[in-house]
Amino acid sequence: MIFKWQVTNLFTIDKGVDTNYVVSASYDVKGTKQSGGKEYTATLTNLVKFKVVQGNAFIPYKDLTNDLVTSWIQSTLGQDGVNNLQASVAGIINSQINPPVTPQNKELPPNF
Repeated sequence: MIFKWQVTNLFTIDKGVDTNYVVSASYDVKGTKQSGGKEYTATLTNLVKFKVVQGNAFIPYKDLTNDLVTSWIQSTLGQDGVNNLQASVAGIINSQINPPVTPQNKELPPNF
């Protein structure tokens, strides 16, 4: 299974002399899997809020990249959060490949 993390929106504030200080981001986690000659995909969308920190680590908005912000998101979620999101996407895809069996409501037998 291949996972791709894509930042879709950044939410900013102005903090002192720092303009466009990123305080939250929305993102998609897309999974793709080949099975039986077909490609299956699923995507989950989420939002994460970042802690506002003091220091010289400010990166200008124009210098931000998807990889950089994704690293912030994954760091904020922690390894368990990353694993849980990816497992959820994988579960959706696995349900597409092997749909769950749905019980059918049948009329009772005549002798019932």
